[in-house]
Amino acid sequence: MQHRTVDELMTRNVVRVRPDTPFKEIVKELAENDVTAVPVVDPNDRVVGVVSEADLMRKSADQPDPFGRVPVPSLEAWERAKAEGARAEDLMSAPPVCARPEWNVVETARLMTTQNVKRLPVVDETDKLVGIVSRADVLRVFLREDDAIRSEIERDLLEHTVGLAPSAVRAEVSEGQVTLTGNVEARSAIPLIERLCRSVDGVVSVHQRLTYTTDDTGGGFPTP
Repeated sequence: MQHRTVDELMTRNVVRVRPDTPFKEIVKELAENDVTAVPVVDPNDRVVGVVSEADLMRKSADQPDPFGRVPVPSLEAWERAKAEGARAEDLMSAPPVCARPEWNVVETARLMTTQNVKRLPVVDETDKLVGIVSRADVLRVFLREDDAIRSEIERDLLEHTVGLAPSAVRAEVSEGQVTLTGNVEARSAIPLIERLCRSVDGVVSVHQRLTYTTDDTGGGFPTP
């Protein structure tokens, strides 16, 4: 059982800019390529920052409203510097938060969530840009076919990982929702099986109607 990797999901043809790329050229690149952010790379193609639409919007937000309906926002020093910036190196968010090609979707999603970013430049061991992965890319694992999910759960997880007989536990999968039925020897195996099933790429939820032969948790009597 393996999670899909960033290398399988990322976009390889990445739009990028240099630190000295002018403001208007960055806006043009975003518009022409229908992207919301671009990595900033040095002459060796190493990522030094990321410029997003949010970074560029500070320029517009800092302009006075000619009709006085909206007050000029109070900006901190670093925000003011970005609002007044004219090149990528002035506007970019740095240091960049990057992913590696061998990362799986779980650690990638966690980093995106903790850092509150929508996409991650993907770099190799020398920090050279090799791709970019977005939230939409990570969410593509939920487009897996139900049959593929069922097969992975029953064959790779239940039989090979847990060591159950093929007929012991069956998995029904509908729209990524898994229902487990069958019997296991020990009651303590049930939460483990549930947890493993939840970790399969494309699984939305797990419900179980499993019975057990022996209660090794001290919580009651065996089920009939």
